[in-house]
Amino acid sequence: MASSLGSDEPATNVKAEALLAHRAAALDTAFGRADLSERLAGIVAQSVGPIVFTTSFGLEDQVLTHVIATAKLPITFATLDTGRLFPEVYALWQKTEERYGILIRPYYPRHDALELLVRQNGINGFYASRDARKSCCDIRKVEPLGRALAGADIWLTGLRADQSAARGGVKLAEADATRRLVKASPLIDWTRERAFAFAQQNDVPLNPLHAQGFVSIGCQPCTRAIRPGEPERAGRWWWEDDTAKECGLHVGPDGKLARAAAPAEARA
Repeated sequence: MASSLGSDEPATNVKAEALLAHRAAALDTAFGRADLSERLAGIVAQSVGPIVFTTSFGLEDQVLTHVIATAKLPITFATLDTGRLFPEVYALWQKTEERYGILIRPYYPRHDALELLVRQNGINGFYASRDARKSCCDIRKVEPLGRALAGADIWLTGLRADQSAARGGVKLAEADATRRLVKASPLIDWTRERAFAFAQQNDVPLNPLHAQGFVSIGCQPCTRAIRPGEPERAGRWWWEDDTAKECGLHVGPDGKLARAAAPAEARA
């Protein structure tokens, strides 16, 4: 018998996580070798609640938007407006809505948390350390994402396995126990070349920054164009040393946060 203190809650959580894992594995097995349209149709058929597609208007997201909107699938479009996006992203946002006749729901950072962050760290405080940058990402991206996915059964993303070594093991569908949903990446086994070819063949609107070497586009100035031979995500948080350990915020002799100067490349 369960006590009034909710001692059966851990068991309930375990069952819920097991169910999520089972559903994700079933989707992966059933549609792992299917084409994109079949994958999306299968994801819709297997959902037991809202499906939310979060787009940042990159190449892969635009491909998915085209297929979802063309097929008129019951999937909600959402985007995270961090407040530091490139002007080209906003222009593409409008163009995409007009082209496909869709509404892309915006989610913004909590103004009080963002104002406090800037007061404490400075407007470009994310240069100070990896912890400082992650704090910025948490407020501008992670927390709004939680609101965008609230109540969702399936989270649709534009991840590809070959975008980075860390994403190499990602499957078509995986259980996200933290958010209590299934995370699906229909383009997981696509290459960038395949996605670009599809976009060209179907006249999919793309960000002009791609033609300038911006492969993965995030916030400004946290994104730069990549150089020949660099991996796709080398342009994200480009000032960070991947071999360095995480560190705390820089503080001055008075114990107060030292405002970080932009790296030389950003000031040039």
